Amino acid sequence: MKLAEALSRRSALEEKIDEMKSRLADNVKVQEGDQPFENPMDLIKDLDRVLTEFKMMVFRINLTNTRTVVDGRTLTDMLAERDMLKKKTRILSDTLSSITDRGSRYSRNEIKYVATVDPADLRRLFDDASSKLRQLDLRIQSIGWEADLIEY
Repeated sequence: MKLAEALSRRSALEEKIDEMKSRLADNVKVQEGDQPFENPMDLIKDLDRVLTEFKMMVFRINLTNTRTVVDGRTLTDMLAERDMLKKKTRILSDTLSSITDRGSRYSRNEIKYVATVDPADLRRLFDDASSKLRQLDLRIQSIGWEADLIEY
């Protein structure tokens, strides 16, 4: 199995766990005189099975990420850098929105705010970080389709 397939499976398991949580909540308490649609204890047994599969999938993905080395870097290192670049671009984007917001003044007596940084410089920083993020994300995705999931 390729790493990308394992990531997809992990996502499907997360959805299944959420669905099972909802089903369990729907069946642990019913109106007096009614019967639950599903046996809650059977649901818990099924949940344990799915959670165990989820745990093993996460373990194998993490193991693969730490042992997959491309261009002298582990996939874990690349993922950490991607997370950092996502945060940086989000912060720079929000800052750009803040700096370009003209605000509204109703009279000359109201407080006027002025930018302390050139928006063009900030835009260049944002564009550079965004470009690095896109390139790194594409590289990580391609590795996912190349790397085999480590068996355990």
